Amino acid sequence: MAKIRKLASIESGIMQVLKILSDKEIEDAIGKGSSYLRKCSNPDLLQQIDHNDSLKLDIACIKKGKAPPLYNAHEYIIANELENFDTDKSNDIDEMLVKSTILHGKLTEVVKLSEAEESDKGSEISQLEKKEIMEAIKNLENKIFKIKRTVDKK
Repeated sequence: MAKIRKLASIESGIMQVLKILSDKEIEDAIGKGSSYLRKCSNPDLLQQIDHNDSLKLDIACIKKGKAPPLYNAHEYIIANELENFDTDKSNDIDEMLVKSTILHGKLTEVVKLSEAEESDKGSEISQLEKKEIMEAIKNLENKIFKIKRTVDKK
């Protein structure tokens, strides 16, 4: 009988890895077979995946042009835990969408300014500009996660 796994769980992420990677790719990535991953994906067993193995599997998925399922599961779990400490308890999706639009605009502006000929290194992006871009991306990602959590709870 098929096991029911929570959508955003490590076990579900492992099942996605099994769909993305072949047996050989799994073996090449972590030196273990797919049967090991099936055991780790069973929520009723105590077998847990090693953190280093999960990183290697996600990297193998990325190399195949796929999103990293275990990273996404970790990120979702952490985001939900952070909500317990979140001081912004606003659950108005429309307000969050407006804020995300503003953050997207800031990201676009930072990228355009860093690529401008008048910038630090001209059309080449400097380290400081990369840092600003990454910060703008992270701010937008955080807002998107808040939207996802709010939608998930409704």
